[in-house]
Amino acid sequence: NMADLQTRIPALQDSRPVLAAFAFITVGLALKAALFPLHLWLPNAYAFAPSAVSAFIAATATKVSLYVLLRFTFTLFGAEFAFGDLPLHWVLLVPAVIAMFAGSFSAIFQRDIKRMLAYSSVAQIGYITLAIAIANPAGVQAAMIHIFNHGLMKAALFCAMGCIFYRIGSTRIDQMAGLGRQMPWTFAAIVAGGLSLLGVPLTAGFISKWYLVQAALQSDLWWLVVLIVLSSMLALVYVWRLVEALYFKDPVPGREGVAEAPLSMLLPTLLLAGGNIYFGLDTRLPVAMTENAANLLLRGQAW
Repeated sequence: NMADLQTRIPALQDSRPVLAAFAFITVGLALKAALFPLHLWLPNAYAFAPSAVSAFIAATATKVSLYVLLRFTFTLFGAEFAFGDLPLHWVLLVPAVIAMFAGSFSAIFQRDIKRMLAYSSVAQIGYITLAIAIANPAGVQAAMIHIFNHGLMKAALFCAMGCIFYRIGSTRIDQMAGLGRQMPWTFAAIVAGGLSLLGVPLTAGFISKWYLVQAALQSDLWWLVVLIVLSSMLALVYVWRLVEALYFKDPVPGREGVAEAPLSMLLPTLLLAGGNIYFGLDTRLPVAMTENAANLLLRGQAW
């Protein structure tokens, strides 16, 4: 019972079992969340799973671990213990910053789009973990907003990959040449998800990055703002590779008559892609909910 543990743990925080438990829980959740360098399971899991499964786990699996990390850190152990008595700030911040760059660099050189999106997720998980590491109200709020927004963008992109795989039987970038002109609605969903991934204004991803930058500035961590911008520019490289292949290259010979995927596949893809635009324009729901949740967590309350 988390409420019961919350009242008992403060009296035992100096004991070795509690310190060991906190360390094991943090490492275990970092592994489950695929935080660098514990991310090596993620690319193959995303790449070889069926596209519907990839979309589901990309939107939920790692996000649940990050949610549990928030609850355990702020609700059970408390921010003062985790970030004051213990150096959790640096324990999370350093791998988060490395993940932002290592994930994007790795994504640039992938030839399979699902692996590219998997490494992109490593970078995005870095942003979420960085927000948690800042440990102020804006940071915790930014983490929760990006958990939601990243779920939207990755679900849309993996569903779009499912539509493409349904038609051509491959997710390799060299096999997708020219498909953007043959599958315009799928291409539109990819563009919407890609722009949100970059954090372009009027997309959900921009809202996440905005709150993350505000959190860094409130804690006088201006150098983190520079790193956030630079890592976002790296994402532009691999997103452009995908757009270039889909729209600006000639179709693979013998594949000129490819049509859109069935409506049962295309409709949820477009709804998820539309969510990336809608929540970039109307931020009231996620911002209001996460602001209240962040304040409760930082006060050690979550009931």
